[in-house]
Amino acid sequence: MDSTLAVVTVTYSPGEHLENFLASLADATTLPTRVIMADNGSTDGAPEAAAAAHPNAELLHTGGNIGYGGAVNRAVAEVDPSAEFVVVANPDVRWGRGSLDALLAAAARWPRAAALGPLIHEPDGSIYPSARTVPTLAGGVGHALLGTVWPANPWTRRYRQENEEISERTVGWLSGSCLLLRRAAFDSIDGFDSRYFMYMEDVDLGDRLGRAGWQNVYVPSAEVTHAKGHAAGRHPELMLPAHHESAYRFQADRHPHPWQAPLRWALRGGLAVRSRIAVAAAVRARKDDKAGELSGHDTQGKS
Repeated sequence: MDSTLAVVTVTYSPGEHLENFLASLADATTLPTRVIMADNGSTDGAPEAAAAAHPNAELLHTGGNIGYGGAVNRAVAEVDPSAEFVVVANPDVRWGRGSLDALLAAAARWPRAAALGPLIHEPDGSIYPSARTVPTLAGGVGHALLGTVWPANPWTRRYRQENEEISERTVGWLSGSCLLLRRAAFDSIDGFDSRYFMYMEDVDLGDRLGRAGWQNVYVPSAEVTHAKGHAAGRHPELMLPAHHESAYRFQADRHPHPWQAPLRWALRGGLAVRSRIAVAAAVRARKDDKAGELSGHDTQGKS
């Protein structure tokens, strides 16, 4: 049996992050790796440069920006179906030493684990709450309304699971920024739902895996660092509405009955309003940051 481990990443002008991803991958596992870069329309040349510099990396053009989940599915289809595992990770992940081997060892301990995720560090070293509960409608609304203005509210605490002991355990879902996926489980639910352009596709995946009888397992003995949001941060006017649309789709899919239509209407309307407010705030903050930078340059130029 081929021992090569397939690693899938979706690229969209990833810049220097991609080189860090590929360079650190060599320390993540003792297995040979095959990296498939599903490119959604990069314009910075980084994926092409990576494919030329790294013999184990290959570039797969998806034909346009088809979204995260759709691009992952397209790349996984290139992997031999007999492969037991496939890794899916963002290109702005930096691998910890032995991190993938630790995930593979955990997969042997958890034979019903469909998805296994590592402990994820922020760039400043803090721990990102990557292992969470599946949001209920009430919990999701509470988190959406209060998460920014009251981070310690009970709905956000329950959802993010930040106060849980850091231990190997089953969870509702795991951050899609870094996952070891059991191929048979992934295929059994037809992979990611490509209707999600960006955001919530990992929540949906974890929930559907759980409903199908599989497990999502958090493995903190494996550690990575995630720069987080390098593409999303540049385009809040595009990404924030996509986030809210995905949140609506997730809950609408789980409340599909005709008698639940008023609930779906209220949810769509509320999320649309919240999206507009969030976009306006993000654009305003970006303008303020640019104004501050210009002011700083002017001040530095004065004697």
